[in-house]
Amino acid sequence: MRNNVTLTDEDEGKNVINNNGETLGRVVQVEHGTAHVKPDPGLTDSIKSKLGWGESDEDTYRLDASNVESISDDEIHLSR
Repeated sequence: MRNNVTLTDEDEGKNVINNNGETLGRVVQVEHGTAHVKPDPGLTDSIKSKLGWGESDEDTYRLDASNVESISDDEIHLSR
């Protein structure tokens, strides 16, 4: 189960890391507790699909706090 995590403006610029230690992208904006992530150019469609990142809006994907396990000074670690 995930910790009680809140995404804030301070998380902008942090890398998003999956449970295998792979960088999926970078947070470019946080609005109302939802991060907007610009995917790593090498990100495969299968990883995007697992996160529910179907259609993008201006090349960013929404990341809800419910998918976040923890947040460090420079990274956001996903729970999946």
